[in-house]
Amino acid sequence: VREEYRVSNRMLPSELLLHRYNGEAIVPKRLPINTGNIAIATDLIQLFQAAKGGTRGELNRQLQELEGEDTDYRIKRGLAHLLNGDAFSTFETISPLDPGDLRQRVFALSAQVSPSSQSTQSTLQKLADILTQELEREILPEQVRQGLYADLSENQILTNFEAPSPEALLHRYNLSQVQGVFYRASHVTLNAHRNDPGEYKLLFRYVKLFGLMTYIEGDADHGFTLTIDGPTSLFKLNTHYGLKLAMLLPALLHVTRWDLTATLQRKDAYSGKVQSGRFTLNSDCGLVTHYPPGKTYDSMLEAGFVDRWAKAKTEWQLEREVDLIPIPGSVMIPDFRLVHPDGRTFLLEIVGYWRPEYLKKKFAQVRQAGRDDLILAISERLNLEKAGVNFNDTSARLVWFKDQLSPKAVLSVLEDA
Repeated sequence: VREEYRVSNRMLPSELLLHRYNGEAIVPKRLPINTGNIAIATDLIQLFQAAKGGTRGELNRQLQELEGEDTDYRIKRGLAHLLNGDAFSTFETISPLDPGDLRQRVFALSAQVSPSSQSTQSTLQKLADILTQELEREILPEQVRQGLYADLSENQILTNFEAPSPEALLHRYNLSQVQGVFYRASHVTLNAHRNDPGEYKLLFRYVKLFGLMTYIEGDADHGFTLTIDGPTSLFKLNTHYGLKLAMLLPALLHVTRWDLTATLQRKDAYSGKVQSGRFTLNSDCGLVTHYPPGKTYDSMLEAGFVDRWAKAKTEWQLEREVDLIPIPGSVMIPDFRLVHPDGRTFLLEIVGYWRPEYLKKKFAQVRQAGRDDLILAISERLNLEKAGVNFNDTSARLVWFKDQLSPKAVLSVLEDA
């Protein structure tokens, strides 16, 4: 899951968030996609493009010059902060040797001679000659000098820059401004109305990926309500958890119809007292996601099964993730649905993941579901005993497999149903 949904999550720090209050409601600042803002974004993107091959320190100095005395410096700084993220910029430490090892060797050689500017150059030359022999490529004294502190942030080199369009950068900025609202959320109530089941599954996976404390109610026919605890609901304010909650918003934008209400905790600027705030948002918000829509299959195991099923001679049709099984406080999404022309249907879940925590959770879900139309395909390589689970103690029908799941084994269970 983490590999499939690995995304860039750089957001704006609190000092670059811009918002106003309308009573208890917070209103984040959004930049219109107009000529003026496109020009600002274009200037910044071009600056980063020209800075390729230079140091981060030099880039930061150029950014400060671009800010100048303009009143919109926080907007420029916010856009630059996003461009500095790993979605667009790659900074690397360029040194002939690990800078820490390089410093140690320079200092060791320097201790052998009396200090002087000439001896410093001599030391650099001597080490360059040694490294040339060791690394079997020419190393110059200047490379040694530059590499000594190449691991400092300001000395890192911008080696690659994937330039976004000015419009894409502005959309990312607007999204980040809204994400910042959730840094201080005590809880969020999210209504995901009736949508395509695949959209639900993508949303629930991101909820799991970010480790959010969520209670889920509803079903695929009517929609789901997710109650998500926020960072200020914890015993101690947890900004890291707030960032995780903010990271869910781009995933939510893949869902067609939804609305949410967030309860916020904020300090009054004058009294210092904690006050409650409110924020609402829905699927007509106009925000644009940068998260990928998700892969077709979760694993090679599933993809291989689909390929083999397509070659099998059977009337049973294999459908991908079209059913969701509500269980108390959560939801189970079987991998496939099997449909026969005569109207019979079965759900198929492939259990091939080995971690004990996953197996315990899956076992609990299957028991809570209590479905007799559920087929579990379980890898014989799993250590179920170590995980303390026994899938025989469920109403599900079982299929066992080793390296790959055979359609024949599944069809055998269907014939006996």
